[in-house]
Amino acid sequence: MVGTSAGRVDGRGLVTGAPVYTVDYEMPNMLHARILRSPHAHARVLKVDASKALALKGVQKVLWWKDVPQIPHSTSGVPHPEPAPYDTCALNSTVRYKGEPVALVAAENEPLAEKALKLIEVEYEILPAVFDPAEAIKPGAPQLHHQVKMEPGFKMIYDPEHNIAAHGEYEFGDVEAAFGEADFVIERHYETPTMCHCALEPHASLAFLDAYDRLNVVTSTQVPFHVRRQLARALDLPLRRIRIAKPRVGGGFGGKQEMVLEPLAAALALATRRPVRLVLPRNEEFAASRVRHASSITLRAGITREGQITALEMKALTNTGAYASHSDTVAHAIGHKTLGLYKARAYRYLGQAVYTNRPVAGAFRGYGATQGYFALESFIDELAFELKMDPLAFRRLNHTGKGGYDPMDYHEGLNGLEPGRSITSSALPECLDVGAKLIGWDEPRPANEGPIKRGFGMAICMQGSGVANRELGGATLKLNDDGSFNLLTGATDIGQGSDTVLSQIAAEALGVSIENILLASADTDLAVMDYGAYASSTTYITGMGVKKAAEDARRQILEVAAEMCETDPANLTIKNNEICGPYGKTGLTVSDVAYETLYGTKNRTQIIGKGDAISTESPPPFFAQFVELEVDTETGLVTLLRSVNVLDLGKAVNPALASGQVEGAVTMGFGYALTEELRFDDSGTVRNAGFVDYKVFSPLDMPQMQTVLIEDPEPTGPYGLKSAGEVGINGPAPAIANAIFNATGLRLRNLPMTPVRVLEGLETIANQPDLSR
Repeated sequence: MVGTSAGRVDGRGLVTGAPVYTVDYEMPNMLHARILRSPHAHARVLKVDASKALALKGVQKVLWWKDVPQIPHSTSGVPHPEPAPYDTCALNSTVRYKGEPVALVAAENEPLAEKALKLIEVEYEILPAVFDPAEAIKPGAPQLHHQVKMEPGFKMIYDPEHNIAAHGEYEFGDVEAAFGEADFVIERHYETPTMCHCALEPHASLAFLDAYDRLNVVTSTQVPFHVRRQLARALDLPLRRIRIAKPRVGGGFGGKQEMVLEPLAAALALATRRPVRLVLPRNEEFAASRVRHASSITLRAGITREGQITALEMKALTNTGAYASHSDTVAHAIGHKTLGLYKARAYRYLGQAVYTNRPVAGAFRGYGATQGYFALESFIDELAFELKMDPLAFRRLNHTGKGGYDPMDYHEGLNGLEPGRSITSSALPECLDVGAKLIGWDEPRPANEGPIKRGFGMAICMQGSGVANRELGGATLKLNDDGSFNLLTGATDIGQGSDTVLSQIAAEALGVSIENILLASADTDLAVMDYGAYASSTTYITGMGVKKAAEDARRQILEVAAEMCETDPANLTIKNNEICGPYGKTGLTVSDVAYETLYGTKNRTQIIGKGDAISTESPPPFFAQFVELEVDTETGLVTLLRSVNVLDLGKAVNPALASGQVEGAVTMGFGYALTEELRFDDSGTVRNAGFVDYKVFSPLDMPQMQTVLIEDPEPTGPYGLKSAGEVGINGPAPAIANAIFNATGLRLRNLPMTPVRVLEGLETIANQPDLSR
């Protein structure tokens, strides 16, 4: 079963429209909610007069910050204690970006709720705003937050006076000595934009009180257990009083690794004692949910004439927006997830996340690595160019490999610095060989004559599989009368196909068909604790827990079967739902064993297997991205022709789903490279809050795509697997930038690489050829 492209367990339902999303849920007496949002980037909310709105027949409730608990908390969907300051409340008395919630309306229908918003009168005290991180850290800039009081073990705001929410710093080896040993020291600067998740399903939450007066929240989330914990704090409720259920989720990409709407819908449900559904309109998804951190990255390297890197230094300044959210972990990840890809004698990294009056930046597929790899992999090509080396050869000489340690993952031990993440599997050399052959890297290329210039580019990346020492995944498997199994897990399928992959792992470990696995997930009352779908952890961490649960259930089944067959359990196994012995089938099926345990006289018990998984490792998948493109030097248009995507994922549990994950990530990377940027005017208003003006890649834009999976089994992963879902987003932007340079001599260091930027750059190098580097 593992290693086959089994059909999705939810496939028929998906293509027939059967799955029920949060927005599809209807309840008797359900109210509809809308949010009144701030028209100011920074202001104190002094007074809210909702009398005219409440006078409308059918408007049931209006809430503002004085009506909800003012308990600071974090909204980032990560384990307790969150590595982020508690700097926000369910509704804040000071708003810090245009579009921040000011008041909530619950009414009998959405049009009425929308009408009520226009009747609410708000008195603001407008405060000075700052939008650029470089300006926000300067003395005298508006201070957006004051230090928060935190319990021991929790993160404080790093430097509130200078708006620095979080700070990450690493240094390994003697950096200055390593630079001194270099023949050349080269420095470059790169910029990446604010990007939207663009999940097909918007954020949506439905909150209601059940017959036991418990708060139930049906919500589109990647992290139901984290939402439960944070919601309890935000609304000052006992955790036992809250139940979170995740229905079908129409995409997350990190945007739903966050508590966004849940406290708002819940506050209204508690106030009205009626079900309340809150769904974000698409324009509010763009302007007021979560975004990718914009970043400003400077890289400096020392290299020898022979092409060896002696020192690598990176400095990253990121825009975390109005609240800290995932600022600390992203600030660290930009360097931590990237610099270790290359061997050097010393490393230095400084990352800072800065508060501004922009929308909140949160988790996003790639999680900091995407910003870091655009800079790093563009920089690596620039280093190779300075040495007149082939970029592929330069990477082969310097990339890290199997048998070593991630140099960015050392930590303080009893004897000084001790290695952390070990590289126990890597097929990166094979990825490079396969990708180079398929793209024709070493083949002769025709002269680039005329206005259409053709270019080739590449990049390599690694990511992680979960977060070492910071994960918990698990499952239970219950045996039913007919030999089927109820698989319960807290993991969340958000479209990536994890329900299918986890079912395959369970079926493989049990020795039964996948049709006998009945999976239900992500109800905090029923499932075992699981940290959720993020950090490329589900298959690696939760898959490990599912495998353990299946092995536990299998052991119990074989113990009963051995007694029924009067033999030793070690002599038996399960194949195709049948109990087999040394000489073949015993005549017993798994269903026979189930009947014995449920209705027999000697072994009456319910067989339930349980498995929990943590990991001290986070084995990196390795990825090689190759592209071929054309640049129209008269219009600036970049046309992608071919994309070769080669992934080392340890073991492909389901090759078709894994390939789909790679190609989905790569497609998002194309948009990041060429078209996607959330734009703001000088007052902080989003200018392109919709798909008409915010351009995502469509099928009409896609190049010929070729994806290859290479297997080098990972010793720590179930069945040798590693992650596959994120790493592919990191390669396209630098590979495309490198291909544009190959085609035209133009080096673009700002994303997205739009026709306007291409034309402006070509004009610059035409007038000043020395600036082409």
